[in-house]
Amino acid sequence: MEDNHIDTPLVRSFVATLRSAEQADDVADLAAMFTDDAELFRLDGAGLRRGDARGFWESYRAQFSEVRTVFTNAVETDAEAALEWHSSGTLSDGKPFTYEGSTFLTHDGEHITGLRTYYDTAAFLEVTAGT
Repeated sequence: MEDNHIDTPLVRSFVATLRSAEQADDVADLAAMFTDDAELFRLDGAGLRRGDARGFWESYRAQFSEVRTVFTNAVETDAEAALEWHSSGTLSDGKPFTYEGSTFLTHDGEHITGLRTYYDTAAFLEVTAGT
């Protein structure tokens, strides 16, 4: 089974819920995994968000027509997880994409208290002819 290298129940649930949100285009269950004051960060103009997990995931999902993330490696402790992944699919403008990155979670065992994700932003750049 995919992602069977992830041991922590909350982290396994995060992976499954993210995949569901990607496929169903509904982030409600994913946002509910975070504390009300969780800090979320990703490499884009939005940067750091505090206490807005739903907005964070809605803006993430809106970038894509289709997206699928596969987690390739995980390092876990009692309150943290580092996840390596790659995603592929179609951007909202119809352009195919693939990119890789890492996501770092902090959690209290029941909810995610923080998320920082780093990835190759080149997949989102518009390349014009002759450049």
